Amino acid sequence: MSSLEPRAVVVTRQPDFDRLLAAHATKGQAEFFLRQRGQTMKTVAARKERQAVAVAAAKRAVPDDWRTAEVLREDLDRFLFSDGDIVIAVGQDGLVANLAKYLSGQPVIGITPDPEETEGILTPLTADRLPALLPKVAAGETDLQRRTMVAAELDDGQSLTALNELFIGHCSHQSARYVIQFGAQKEFQSSSGVIVSTGTGLTGWARSIMAATHRQADFAPDDARAVYFAREPWPSRTSGCELAFGELAPDRDVILISRMNEGGVIFADGIEPDFLPFNWGSLVKVGLTKKTLNLVLGN
Repeated sequence: MSSLEPRAVVVTRQPDFDRLLAAHATKGQAEFFLRQRGQTMKTVAARKERQAVAVAAAKRAVPDDWRTAEVLREDLDRFLFSDGDIVIAVGQDGLVANLAKYLSGQPVIGITPDPEETEGILTPLTADRLPALLPKVAAGETDLQRRTMVAAELDDGQSLTALNELFIGHCSHQSARYVIQFGAQKEFQSSSGVIVSTGTGLTGWARSIMAATHRQADFAPDDARAVYFAREPWPSRTSGCELAFGELAPDRDVILISRMNEGGVIFADGIEPDFLPFNWGSLVKVGLTKKTLNLVLGN
């Protein structure tokens, strides 16, 4: 920590209520849209209110002599975090995953506005814990779970990190074509793309892949391990499926070389608009990164 008092950075996302109004212009049109889908504006408004209550409680919990900042998820790419920040993420688990790549070791306190609406994996705490917890975090008196992250590094110097998983494939439903190299083995594949998952990601997208393929991986979010899955690799005269699954370690990466003329992409944690192009000839190395998400456990 610096000699300055800590800065508490409250991170949240724009409520669905506000996004619906922006998309449909009036409350009545938004309500009609929801009603056609078996939902109500009342439910969405209640979620907005719970979020507002939790955000207000988080800001009240910050000691008077600390600095405070607030940022929406949509603005994270324009926000500058400092080394001494303590980050308070108020929302569902996905908010923390979206936030992780913008941090460089700052402690993160995950706060849920409604324990009934979240898995509570990355946002396990409620705002009433903050008054007692924040001074302990600032003093380094709480345990941190250092969750492993993965990085994709292109041969042109561009890179992208992820807390849950990276996707390498085609931006549409077309087959992704690439050469995959794992250890001393190399294979041309045509598939629905490759997922590289951390221990955190094993509870998300990777979980459904494991259920469908009966390939299993089981390790803790803070283990220095990751796993890749080639989704539905097509066995043919020219393409194979032998390298459909593998475990990564600090000294073991997976390399892919694109064989897609256009539409090849790499994106992280489900954020498709924030992608790296991965077209013919591009080489990407995917492996563990030294960066971790430092999640406050709350003890």
